[in-house]
Amino acid sequence: APRSVAQVCGSIRAYLRFLHVTNRLRSDLASSVIAPRCRVMERPPRALPWSDVRAILGSVDRGTGLGRRDYALLLTMAAYGLGAAEARALRLDDVDWAANEIRVRRPKTGLVVVLPLLSAVAQALAAYLRSGRPKHATARAVFVQMQAPYGAYASSSIVRYVLVKHARAAGIAAPILGGHTLRHSHATRQVDLGAPMKVVGDILGHRSPKTTSTYARVSLRRLRRLALPIPC
Repeated sequence: APRSVAQVCGSIRAYLRFLHVTNRLRSDLASSVIAPRCRVMERPPRALPWSDVRAILGSVDRGTGLGRRDYALLLTMAAYGLGAAEARALRLDDVDWAANEIRVRRPKTGLVVVLPLLSAVAQALAAYLRSGRPKHATARAVFVQMQAPYGAYASSSIVRYVLVKHARAAGIAAPILGGHTLRHSHATRQVDLGAPMKVVGDILGHRSPKTTSTYARVSLRRLRRLALPIPC
């Protein structure tokens, strides 16, 4: 991919500069390495159709503690557009049951967004916390590992593993399933349903409207309204 080639070229340039600075090369050859040009947001986010998201959620066996955790995790991510890092950072204190609110911390900006605690998410979290989350877990994170020492997720790869496992069980063969797949799917659905871009950006914690505008490129329903008629 062009971005992968560009990253390799950047590493080669850095190495050549190092060789020149340390007098191992007489000339600085870094400028001779030509990398492909990569434009910002040249490709739209990889989002799943909402029917696929529902199929993934439906494939989770909620009869076990592990299944209740996975279901609560995936539903919370899909309902609020959380990335893997945001789901990992969710703490027990962030769920305000009395006020029916949930606080989400955006890791890139440090912004804390207060959102309404949706009924379906509240039920899933309650089922997991009551009869799924290990009783001996001491971590304040909402989602923890099911084996001792029952700690918080060490990396976002665990969240990706949970998503891929249940996507395969649901027969979803998407080319790429990552920690931001449900976040992109949530944003695309909101734009498709006609939610104002400002509202979508505020929920996702975007500072710039340009960041949110990329989801308009994958909103097929709204793009169809802009299509010009084919001349006969």
